[in-house]
Amino acid sequence: MPERVLFTIDGAPAEGEAGGSLLAALWNAGRLAVRSSVKGEARGPLCGMGTCFECRVSVDGEPHRRACLETVRAGMAVSLRDSRASAPEGSAPGAAEPPPDDRAEVVVVGAGPAGIAAAVHAAEAGARTVIVDEQRRPGGQVWRGEPARAARAWLERLERSGARVIAGATVVDASRGELLVVQGDRPLRLRFDRLVLATGARELFLPFPGWTLSGVVGAGGAQALLKAGGRFEGRRAVVAGSGPLLLAVAALLERAGARVVGVAEQAPLARLVAFAASLWRAPVRAAEGLGYAARLAGVPYRPGAWVREATGDGTIERVVVTDGRREWAWGCDVLACGFGLVPSLELPRLLGCATTAEAVLVDARQGTSVPGVFAAGELVGIGGASQALATGAAAGLAAGGRPVPPRLAAWRDAEAAFAARLAHAFAPRAEVLSLARPDTLVCRCEDVPLDLLRTAGSAREAKLRTRAGMGACQGRVCGPALARLRGFGADSVRPPLVPVPIRDLLGDLTSPAGEAGGPGPRIA
Repeated sequence: MPERVLFTIDGAPAEGEAGGSLLAALWNAGRLAVRSSVKGEARGPLCGMGTCFECRVSVDGEPHRRACLETVRAGMAVSLRDSRASAPEGSAPGAAEPPPDDRAEVVVVGAGPAGIAAAVHAAEAGARTVIVDEQRRPGGQVWRGEPARAARAWLERLERSGARVIAGATVVDASRGELLVVQGDRPLRLRFDRLVLATGARELFLPFPGWTLSGVVGAGGAQALLKAGGRFEGRRAVVAGSGPLLLAVAALLERAGARVVGVAEQAPLARLVAFAASLWRAPVRAAEGLGYAARLAGVPYRPGAWVREATGDGTIERVVVTDGRREWAWGCDVLACGFGLVPSLELPRLLGCATTAEAVLVDARQGTSVPGVFAAGELVGIGGASQALATGAAAGLAAGGRPVPPRLAAWRDAEAAFAARLAHAFAPRAEVLSLARPDTLVCRCEDVPLDLLRTAGSAREAKLRTRAGMGACQGRVCGPALARLRGFGADSVRPPLVPVPIRDLLGDLTSPAGEAGGPGPRIA
């Protein structure tokens, strides 16, 4: 049984699982709100996986730590009140040494199914391989927690392959042949001959009145909390948005002891029927969906319906759901709401890879437009674990200098066709894209309402006029929303890719150009 340890939250004693998720420990302690916004509103976690930065807390005096990426330690002091706290005395750096160098023939960024498949095939092809991931252990969101038998087989194969795993590490800059990675407070310059990008995807959040209330989390955010040890026993939960993930999350919540009040799927019934009919090509997926439906027998499932508004006094208490003709209210303690996934394109775009709004462009060997850089998984299409494994295996073989076998290519092509059907079936409808009112916040980091964005014609103009997209998440939440609400294209990507303490970069900033350390990150 996991060891339980004591720590403090704002000076009060609390208990959590040693080495477990700090965010789950806070959630279990009833702290649904963990920080205050720039205008003083209480905010709770949204994504549960490090993207949204809504779970920032101070840990042992160091501010802006993402609770979802922090582990519980005995005696740690967590503060939710002072997000602007100074770093502990003595922690400020002096003259820093350049970060150490490391080299591999193949580096894989992302340790979800695609990254694991890529690392395994590259290493088994004889290439010296390193895999880097922000989470504490490999598996990604799909295989987090207690993985199924197929997942365990891949994780065991990764361990046997000889590929080295650098966990809890964030890529903050990249150039041809080199990544700057921060692991904890330790920077590392990681050099490579070939690079596989498997950075996955994040949830698409579309703003509606009340979506910033504590207790409103993404559908994937609820899944992440559950898998990290968050407790939902006795809580009334509504699951809403779009995509097959809704049924999976609702079933997980029900199994965890929550009372699932209802599921609202915005996709019209006709599209859902057509998509379900196409699953004869994928019997495993069909059986999985039927299993979720059986688990949720008796739970209201409303196709062609969406949450119009969430209400409550700081914390969610009720949602108003509509199908465009009538509306009704569901009381709830948790709303898990997400509208599918969007690929995490920041690193590919920083490297100069050609992309569309929804994917990295690749050839038959998963090669991008940048020589020696490959892409796999949700970067090339949102299709689930099977698609990620197929594209990851192809990318790993190519990076390891091996050909892609015809059978693997056929599997990959079939998964691409499924991804296209999935995107069509669950595309957001016009009514969902018009839910935000003029006073509805669109940029959560900087508290920017939709009304202030009415005259902005691009993401760059939105930044200059309102600071939308300039907060801690760097547009990862509001950027995809504004692309759909206002037609904004993606803005330029600049390092660092995520906010990091300046001390973690000082060694690289002071490294002389042209020495073994290279030019250092392009901080702008």
